[in-house]
Amino acid sequence: MKNPQKPELLSPAGNFSKLKYALAYGADATYAGIPKFSLRTRENEFREKSLKQAIEYSRNMGKKLYLTLNIFAHNTKINSFMKELERVAEWKPDALIMADPGLINMTLKEYPDIPIHLSTQANVTNWTTVKFWRDMGVERIILSRELQLKEIAEIHKNVDNIELESFVHGAICIAYSGRCLISNYMNHRDANQGTCTNSCRWEYTVGRDTDSLVEMEKKQIPAPEITSDSLDGFYVKEEHRPDQKYDISEDDFGTYMFNAKDLCAVELLEEIQKSGVMSFKIEGRTKSEYYAAMVTRSYRKAIDDMVNGEPFNTQNLNDLMALSNRSYTTGFYTRKPREFGENYEDGRSLEWTHKAVGMDCIYDQENGLLTFEAKNRIEKGTIVDLITPEGIQSVKIESLIDRKGKIVDVGHGGAGRYGFPFQNNPGEFAVIRRKLYPAEEELIKT
Repeated sequence: MKNPQKPELLSPAGNFSKLKYALAYGADATYAGIPKFSLRTRENEFREKSLKQAIEYSRNMGKKLYLTLNIFAHNTKINSFMKELERVAEWKPDALIMADPGLINMTLKEYPDIPIHLSTQANVTNWTTVKFWRDMGVERIILSRELQLKEIAEIHKNVDNIELESFVHGAICIAYSGRCLISNYMNHRDANQGTCTNSCRWEYTVGRDTDSLVEMEKKQIPAPEITSDSLDGFYVKEEHRPDQKYDISEDDFGTYMFNAKDLCAVELLEEIQKSGVMSFKIEGRTKSEYYAAMVTRSYRKAIDDMVNGEPFNTQNLNDLMALSNRSYTTGFYTRKPREFGENYEDGRSLEWTHKAVGMDCIYDQENGLLTFEAKNRIEKGTIVDLITPEGIQSVKIESLIDRKGKIVDVGHGGAGRYGFPFQNNPGEFAVIRRKLYPAEEELIKT
């Protein structure tokens, strides 16, 4: 039985190139940040000219682009924000993603024709808050990541005349919906002003304060074990700041200054849609073009199968597992994250089954050569997956040619362009990947 409702697939666009890949692989819309006023300031490659081009490009494809201005502004930024907003309004974006109540209020009054989507930073967790923002004039709520499916369904039941959007894939913040202080505390960069340094994902070690232990010995108090009952005298330190110690404490639910698994809800899309969500959002504006293309591709296929009444295809999950990730969780949707959400064993970002080999593919018709920008090591004789928006095929690299036209046995990531003989043009959005080599698999195991 077909599902008549087709939810929106919303993909990240950290720059114009990522936007193009996301749209090519099936995104219905993308979201991009306004420099200085979104929460990805440092990694945002967009500027006024490229944003205007991106809006036009999206519109010509019949797709949408939402612009993010979701900082929590200090007084000094209000005037500059309104001046920037005056320019942005002229571009006629499909919506603005915002979080600051005061800035939203001013924007609704000055530019009532521009739809406002409430950022997940606003931490909406109940239907009364949704109703409040609807009555204010907000058209869409991007729900807090802390909600379970039954809570989303209750929100939709009580306020059914507003759009609901929810994250289905990507990094999960260890703070409440991204309102994190660790980056500011550790590195004087405020995550809520757009300059998060992902301090929660740095490498830390646990130590014991010897001075504290000496005092405990004098008082004949036994040295504590690392348990939820007592962490007196224990601290963590970050590898690049060996002289700085941070006291830690832990309750029955664990300690939260560490790594979180990545969200992957591709198997739950039907349940999420039934709860009232109409837009499935992928996190990852700071990720690569390869990530934007492959994650969008998997969710596009999963959504289309769902709408057409087809059973879930496990290959979509396998393709997501092939990407670099910190192991996956379904987050708060169906299970308790305190049991499944932390990844203490390995906080590294791992390539689980595949590596991206080539992007920015260009076909040389005259010489029958497909060239690509090398992203990782590729050896002659390797069988690769050549992926396009239309499909995937296996290709054996019989001959590998470097940028000087020399035949080589190995191509190195970051060393420029390489090529191999190929019969036809796969198009500008072709992606080349390969399985891990045995040595890489052993490295991951260790």
